[in-house]
Amino acid sequence: MYHSVATSPNDATRALSVTPEAFAEQMALLAGLGRTPVDTAALAARWRTGKPLPERPVLITFDDGYEGVHRHALPVLAQHGFAATLFVSTGWLRGEHDTGGGLDTMLDWDQVRELAGAGVEIGGHSHTHPQLDQLDDDTLRAELVRCKEIVTGQLGAVPASFAYPYGYSSRRVRRAVREAGFAQALAVGNALARRRQGPYALRRVTVRCGTGTEEFERLVAGRAIGRAFAGDRLLTQGYAVVRRARQVCRKAIRSRG
Repeated sequence: MYHSVATSPNDATRALSVTPEAFAEQMALLAGLGRTPVDTAALAARWRTGKPLPERPVLITFDDGYEGVHRHALPVLAQHGFAATLFVSTGWLRGEHDTGGGLDTMLDWDQVRELAGAGVEIGGHSHTHPQLDQLDDDTLRAELVRCKEIVTGQLGAVPASFAYPYGYSSRRVRRAVREAGFAQALAVGNALARRRQGPYALRRVTVRCGTGTEEFERLVAGRAIGRAFAGDRLLTQGYAVVRRARQVCRKAIRSRG
């Protein structure tokens, strides 16, 4: 799971940004290891039908919709003939529907269309990138449907795949994503995707600014993932307690109202 690919990321995206040089080196490593990239729709479809995956498969994804995916990542993907999936927050992209919430320089729709034309699968990532499990039912549905309708209108194709903003989901959110018409969805989890996770909770491993070549190779091979993200898990567990407390408070306030 990538976010920004940039030479000079800002403070908001720096931790989850990789340099163009690092991205090119990582893709060359995948090629050297004989990995076969697939997009999200192809992965889910093969698991649904029981058809075998290609040998040594790997899924390359980008969240949010930063401009560097077009400027820096696309030429490298094209060089290797690699499939990938880009999940866009439609209200963050430049141009029509822009809400101004993008954290750095974002893609515009012409660039998204070029990515789609080059074979990159375009998936949904909500409209304004909220924590979906903190929304009421109507707002949740609006975020999902708005995103799907905008992508469809801009590209002329219905997006099949979705990624949860911040990786947060719940049974209610996963049901809403399915009811909105998305056929599969990705979380984070910092673990390898497994068929038993089901099509709406597939996990990914985060690639970030400090991911060196040796660590990247270990992550791709599924080695030492738990150790690499041990600190992240502790922070996530702590924040989960805070988020649950906030949710309880909001429900209490709504019930009194």
